[in-house]
Amino acid sequence: MKLSSSPIDKITFRNHTFFVKRDDLLDKDFSGNKARKFYYYLINDFPHINKVVSYGSSQSNAMYSLSVLAKLKGWKFYYFVDHISSYLKENPHGNYKAALKNGMIIYENRKDLMNELIKRKDTIFIKEGGAMKEAEEGVKILAKEIIVWAKERGFEDMNLFLPSGTGTTALFLQKYLPFSVFTSATVGDKNYLKKQFFELEDEKYHPKILKLDKKYHFGKLYPEFYAIWRDLKRETGIEFDLLYDPKGWMTLLNYLNLLKDKPILYIHQGGLIGNESMKLRYERKLKEK
Repeated sequence: MKLSSSPIDKITFRNHTFFVKRDDLLDKDFSGNKARKFYYYLINDFPHINKVVSYGSSQSNAMYSLSVLAKLKGWKFYYFVDHISSYLKENPHGNYKAALKNGMIIYENRKDLMNELIKRKDTIFIKEGGAMKEAEEGVKILAKEIIVWAKERGFEDMNLFLPSGTGTTALFLQKYLPFSVFTSATVGDKNYLKKQFFELEDEKYHPKILKLDKKYHFGKLYPEFYAIWRDLKRETGIEFDLLYDPKGWMTLLNYLNLLKDKPILYIHQGGLIGNESMKLRYERKLKEK
């Protein structure tokens, strides 16, 4: 299986024109930035491997994508979390439900077992969120697609924007693109992102980090996040991720004066299965208010 090139849509939002790279449409099951990050494992053969191990949150996009990868490769997928809420156990939904359906074996608070498994020669270990050098392979292809599209459009220069978790996608995009890549920290702060960048590449490849004055905590629900997500869907017809994209779009709009001198390309990184759980959380919160 090889990933086809994703389309680019022209949209208008808040009376401004943007282009959106639709990596949410890469493949029905294997899409978004995680498909790019795990592409190396998809296209290469690993004859001695029969297990993949990773860790993170119980509604992680990476968790679901790894469950798809493992199913395609015929591997067992072991995933480790610190905690699974009783509500999620009793009412499986979102990425958690979809990953279980793909055969994921999940453990709570079992770092001892995880450490034991990753020592084995028949096992591939993937860091949380896919923050690893191997992610370069798929992101490099994404960069090539963007260069080809820009040339077809006659764009000699442009600005790219995408929100970051570990910042891996933004970093490798900047490495392979002749254009400026801007990002915002979603999981941690600017210092967290810089640390992640340095673990993978020299500073010359680091994208520019933009930040909002207000501090937002990852995974916490904010009415303004839901509002901009709803407005984006209504005005553009595109559903974005509810965890990363609201802060991404708020940051992008906040810095429009800096970026709008060139065409702006926003990278849609998928994650839509996770919206099922996020929408439920927002609905409960908004009802309470």
